[in-house]
Amino acid sequence: MASFLKNTFRFIFLLVLFLVLPIFFLQKKAIAFGWFFLFYLVNFVFVVISVNKTAKKKAAIKYDIQKVEEELNVLVSENSKEEKHNLSLQQKISRYNSLKEIIEELNQKLDLDFVSGKLVSIAFSMISLNKGAVLLYLVDSETQKLSLFKTKKEDKDLVIKAKEGDMFDIWVLRHTSPLLVEDVKRDFRFDLDKLKRGEARPIVSLISAPLVSGHRLVGILRLDAAIANLFTQDDLRFLALVCEIGAVAIENSQLFQKTRDLAIHDGLTGLYTKGYFLERLKQECRRQLRKAGQLSLLMLDIDYFKVYNDKFGHTSGDIVLKNLARLLNDYFSGEDVVLGRFGGEEFCIVLNGKDKEEALGIADGLCRKIAGEIITLRRQKTNITVSIGVSCFPLDTADENELVHKADAAMYEAKKKGRNRVCCF
Repeated sequence: MASFLKNTFRFIFLLVLFLVLPIFFLQKKAIAFGWFFLFYLVNFVFVVISVNKTAKKKAAIKYDIQKVEEELNVLVSENSKEEKHNLSLQQKISRYNSLKEIIEELNQKLDLDFVSGKLVSIAFSMISLNKGAVLLYLVDSETQKLSLFKTKKEDKDLVIKAKEGDMFDIWVLRHTSPLLVEDVKRDFRFDLDKLKRGEARPIVSLISAPLVSGHRLVGILRLDAAIANLFTQDDLRFLALVCEIGAVAIENSQLFQKTRDLAIHDGLTGLYTKGYFLERLKQECRRQLRKAGQLSLLMLDIDYFKVYNDKFGHTSGDIVLKNLARLLNDYFSGEDVVLGRFGGEEFCIVLNGKDKEEALGIADGLCRKIAGEIITLRRQKTNITVSIGVSCFPLDTADENELVHKADAAMYEAKKKGRNRVCCF
């Protein structure tokens, strides 16, 4: 309000000074016209100078304002970068603080399926932030080829066609080093047309790292997405670190799996050992009880096996046992069965869901199949026969131990009746 009154008073004063008074004195002839003209000229020059100074001041102020705005924009930009840097730093700290939890999670169990599932879940949530897909490939120790073992995908209906890996996985396998592709369209290392032919799903960016334990390549962990620039160098470094931890966990799981397989499989035939077979028989009996089903047990023994050992040697006896195990695996391929070596030349077979009549038919066919199989021992062609006993659960008994006893008794009955035959109670 004070500023408004001040400006109004100034305007009135100037109006009186430059217009009212000169006109008044001119009318009273109190001043000559020449002095009147000179007065206006001087004041006009004064006004021009004042306006010029004011314009310069305005220009200077405008320049200062622009300079301040530029400095402010620079500060805002630097502040934004600093915030992004702080956010990235916090994310890094959070990630690396979680390494202890990652190690604990991966070491909870030695089961390969559990470890691999944890590994892809960690990568999917912590690195790709639940976007795209995570693929875990394991290396086959015999063929040295990749095999897709576990996946986690944003799109549950997404189909992974490259079961043995694509050109990106082959690159990591060949170089044994991490890979970052920000945009496949701009990466000269890879043929985009070849990718389109081999994989139907869109792949634009990815990171991948090898799982190396010691000097052995265990597998590859890969994250990919359908959008460009999703992954950074920091993501790749963290993935490589996770893979170092994961490789050890996977190798330990694989060694545990091999040890367990050796413990439950017969070293000569590859079939289940007697102890594990009886455990599985117990489980299957309980399963059939729960669903009101039935199963049959076959126990077979090679006829005159001692004769083969005496005639051709114990090494030839091992060949006979291996051939019989192979024949059993082939004969029951695709069937719901449990195969085991019961000891010596005795074998047991659980036929899930088969009643006694079906089991007798299967056993009779197996008996003829074995008798017709030619085995070459010491350059001599020969063949073997078997005696088979059959018992049915729960028809014959509801106790698994009694089931084995009855099948064994039926098998010896078959031997008494002349061998190379099937018997049951």
